[in-house]
Amino acid sequence: MSVTIRTRQAFNALLATALLGCAAVAVAQDANPAASGAVTPAPAAAPAAAPAPQANPGIRGQNIFDVKPEASADPNYLNQTNGERNKVQPGNNAPMWRDVSRGVTGYSSLPVSQAPEAGNLIQGFVQYPGSRFTNAGEAWRQVRNNWIIPYGAALLFVTLLALAIFYFTRGPIRLHGTETGRKIERFTPFERATHWSNALAFVTLALSGIVMAFGKFFLLPVLGSALFGYLAYVLKTVHNFVGPLFVVTTLFMIFTFIRSNWPGKEDFTWLRHGGGLFGGKEPASHRFNAGEKLVFWGGVLFLGSIVIGSGLFLDKLLPGFVYTRGEMQVAHMVHAVATLLMMAMIMGHIYIGTLGMTGAYKAMREGYVDETWAREHHRLWYDDIEAGKIPAQRSTPPDAPDPARPVTAQGTSA
Repeated sequence: MSVTIRTRQAFNALLATALLGCAAVAVAQDANPAASGAVTPAPAAAPAAAPAPQANPGIRGQNIFDVKPEASADPNYLNQTNGERNKVQPGNNAPMWRDVSRGVTGYSSLPVSQAPEAGNLIQGFVQYPGSRFTNAGEAWRQVRNNWIIPYGAALLFVTLLALAIFYFTRGPIRLHGTETGRKIERFTPFERATHWSNALAFVTLALSGIVMAFGKFFLLPVLGSALFGYLAYVLKTVHNFVGPLFVVTTLFMIFTFIRSNWPGKEDFTWLRHGGGLFGGKEPASHRFNAGEKLVFWGGVLFLGSIVIGSGLFLDKLLPGFVYTRGEMQVAHMVHAVATLLMMAMIMGHIYIGTLGMTGAYKAMREGYVDETWAREHHRLWYDDIEAGKIPAQRSTPPDAPDPARPVTAQGTSA
């Protein structure tokens, strides 16, 4: 009997020892899974500077996009500051970027007087009628890409197409009579210098602006990103420096030609007959007809003033303004729209001054026009010169007919 009791006690002691050993092994495996023989999936490689995981069961990961605020044990999770969040989840800057997207101003070493929005990394959100809240920068981008660029390109293309169709169907406006050889000064050397300097500046700005706005659609596939990037950078620099030159030459244009561009009652007659472009005799006009006056007042003065004002604002050359991103975006849209309208109008002016009318380009290049040209295109101006109301220089070649004798239809003296 005593032997049986001792044997049972020894068995119970051995069983207790085995159970304690198994418990110890299980605890060790929980603390160090690598110590067990079980095959576990290899953990994803973490960045070298990734902090050690924290003992917070409510946070699902270190990536701010993996965080589920509703699963957090902290009821004030969304109200935590960046410093408070880093105590429980180092490296998670979600509160900071949330404030940035809301337009909260932070610290910047740049002076506020020079960069009033230096402390704001991202523009705040705006809401348009009938739409959701949208980032102001993204709203400007959508207006530029979805409205200004496609409709502006369509405007220029339609204008160019209409001029081409008109030229190939009707041809240039030619003289009905024969040139006499006697010349009348139409533009002085100062007027021609003013015109050509302004024209050169405008064409430079227009071409560089077209490349910057539309170049990625027709030049980028041909030149490649590297070469196109250098070209766009050079043209942008040229654009910014030629802009002030365009301002000066436009002012000279206004003060030089404004006296000859005052509207008159004869301009309504010219407009009513379409300037004789669609058949018939061209209505009488003074030095500049109604079409040229529309280009002067509508294109050079009105649209030119808007283009100049918005351009100087974009160059930050106007004193007394605070150049914020929102204001710069508005100035860019105004500048782009006014420029496109002005370019379409000037395209018509260039056509009439070159291919569209015989002798028009020569008048601006040399300064003189034939008497027949002056009589047919600007009859009232020619009559004032003949009556001595307007002083004008004359140039008569040696073989030209005598101006005192009448001229026949064939251009010879009677």
